[in-house]
Amino acid sequence: MAEPKSAALGALRRQFRSLRALKVRAWQVRITDIPERVGARWRVAVTYQHCFVDPGCITGPVSIETTWVERAGVPRMVALAPSPSAQDGPRPWEASDLVVAVGRRAVVATTAKQKGRLAEVLREAERAAEVADRYAVDGTPPRHYQIFYAGEAEWGRWYGGDRPEWTAGYAVPVGGGHFDVVLNGKDLHSSVLDDLLRHEMTHAASLPSGGYRTGDNWWLVEGVADLAAAGGRPVSRYESLGDVRRLVSGGWKGPLSAAEPGERATDWQVSAAYGVGYLAVRHLVDRFGEQTMLDFFKAVVHERKSPDEASTAVFGESWQSLQDDCVSYVRSAAS
Repeated sequence: MAEPKSAALGALRRQFRSLRALKVRAWQVRITDIPERVGARWRVAVTYQHCFVDPGCITGPVSIETTWVERAGVPRMVALAPSPSAQDGPRPWEASDLVVAVGRRAVVATTAKQKGRLAEVLREAERAAEVADRYAVDGTPPRHYQIFYAGEAEWGRWYGGDRPEWTAGYAVPVGGGHFDVVLNGKDLHSSVLDDLLRHEMTHAASLPSGGYRTGDNWWLVEGVADLAAAGGRPVSRYESLGDVRRLVSGGWKGPLSAAEPGERATDWQVSAAYGVGYLAVRHLVDRFGEQTMLDFFKAVVHERKSPDEASTAVFGESWQSLQDDCVSYVRSAAS
């Protein structure tokens, strides 16, 4: 029970509204540590196990700290802290009053200030789901995709903020095998919304349930997502081709494992890095077919095999030879 007029009461009411709008399906609360007394107050660590929309969905955790006082022998909550950034917090439903649109395959949420784009984002997300489903290499695409459209203030706060300046969106694992897709609403034009949704929703469909720290295989993870984003367009119409050309003309010769851009990369360098991943993956598809490329992706990203081991098993070629071929293709396609 919350103390009347306390900060906790307002926060709980806001969260209740947002959770209901998001179609919360399961909600289990448990105390996760021994309560700690601090003066006249008690600090209590609490975990919410929860999931949305789908009956029988697998829950994921959010852990927070609550503060309680005793009033006439009755404990009352007076404050609750948001989940920490180390746990990809706070979640949008913790931090914001959300307005939500629910479709057949997608749920899109934002704040009242961004409400005017809600219908458009949902419409494009429903279309993008059909594409992203194809890249569910474990055979089970998400039953629904959860998408949060962030205004400038929300982008800096939801899921801890602190993303590289060039980030347009991301997919974050939230437990229970679920991902939340987050879009940066700043300067997000309708002309690129469909590509961005296909890209990020493909991450949600294709990555292992706990996510994946890309590192040396960044090119593969992002290349598959950009293959989906391209929507079947020919290589000649790939929007980052000019930036790849600039990279190649500067002497780029690989390797693919070094493609990931740094946090301080310029816009064209980021664009070129994604282009390298896309072109390399596109070349693998052209040579071996999309399904075989996805078998390689599954072996590397889900089964954690080295590219050397996966390449020999899936393609019947050494990875060094095949990587050299991909690099040559990237250079040729951009020339």
